Amino acid sequence: MNASQVVEQPFPAQSKIATGPIDGIPTEVSVLKFSDKILITLSQEGRLSQWIQVPLSAPSPAAVDMALANSNLLPLSHLTPKTLLGGGGEERESLAQLYAVQIASHIARRDSEENRTLVVGLGLKTLKPDREAFFDVLELIQKVL
Repeated sequence: MNASQVVEQPFPAQSKIATGPIDGIPTEVSVLKFSDKILITLSQEGRLSQWIQVPLSAPSPAAVDMALANSNLLPLSHLTPKTLLGGGGEERESLAQLYAVQIASHIARRDSEENRTLVVGLGLKTLKPDREAFFDVLELIQKVL
């Protein structure tokens, strides 16, 4: 990691926690902002079963400019998620990566200069392709960002 990717942050790392229901289950979301990473956890009943990382840096500034011009709900095209731990099958892994990329897109749209790596820890009891649950997750995440 080169020095240009490190963002000076006060010690201890900034953190924020919020709670709310997702699919009728009480859920806790937290964020920790380190100098080189942003860590977000989304947990139900104390579980964390999947970890995904998404580098927020783009291969070129032009890629970010083109992606930011399209400000709808689609994820930014330059973001590439990678599952670090956990999986739970192809469908669950794909859906978890979609959540992580959508969160990363929200962060990148809020601050186009952000180039830290996002690490998302998911511990949802059931991860299903349900529109209402998806928007509940995004709404809860926005409370801590």
